[in-house]
Amino acid sequence: MKGVVLAGGLGTRLYPLTFATNKHLLPVYDQPMIYYPIQTLVKAGIDEIMVVTGGPHAGDFLRVLRNGRHLGVRHLEYAYQEEERGIADALSLCEEFADGEHICVILGDNTTDADIRPAVESFTGGALIFLARVPDPHRFGCPVFDPNDPTRILRIEEKPKEPKSPYAVTGLYLYDNRVFEFIRELEPSPRGELEITDVNNRYLELGLLRWVELQGFWSDAGTFESLHRANRYWAERRGYRDPDPILPSALPAGRSTH
Repeated sequence: MKGVVLAGGLGTRLYPLTFATNKHLLPVYDQPMIYYPIQTLVKAGIDEIMVVTGGPHAGDFLRVLRNGRHLGVRHLEYAYQEEERGIADALSLCEEFADGEHICVILGDNTTDADIRPAVESFTGGALIFLARVPDPHRFGCPVFDPNDPTRILRIEEKPKEPKSPYAVTGLYLYDNRVFEFIRELEPSPRGELEITDVNNRYLELGLLRWVELQGFWSDAGTFESLHRANRYWAERRGYRDPDPILPSALPAGRSTH
């Protein structure tokens, strides 16, 4: 199985942080954000990886990732998404790289300590999506479960205003090579993008989609809040404890928190 890290986009939700660099190169505690999804793939035994990037700072990835050897990557390739046309469009650039093999796709702003190796090693085809319970499912693709069978997904809704479950479809997917055929059949959404949710729903319609819940920490880092959450988790995971927390009792005399 080969790995794909999707790290394009302009990161507008993180302006002004992303005026000067790509979102995926921002720090998450002591590493560039892009290291985390690559480490997830390598830990799962995937060491042939393509990074899809875009925007004005795409060249910065070369200085950060180089040939990937320092991260355990055996073979690293890059692709450039010329326009902001969505996740599925970015994935379409990887068809030649996949060369008929199954692929593991992860978004470049996803950080997780979950071990996906068992899922990777047992994958035989179709699609497998990873779900996580989140406080804000309206920001993601959100599964709608069958009320008579809570293990069965009826459909996946993209960024619903009123989510019908507390789960998000994380930016982590396993696909067989049919994914590229399904992408070619897509029509742009009202946002003008090719939606990965439409790809997942196509697999679902054909009875070819399975899901598992990620075990462990998972967060994207695409908003100020989620970037802060990811930084805090990984700092604590690596043993960092703030020796001087900024609390009202710690403020100098005469200052107020109000």
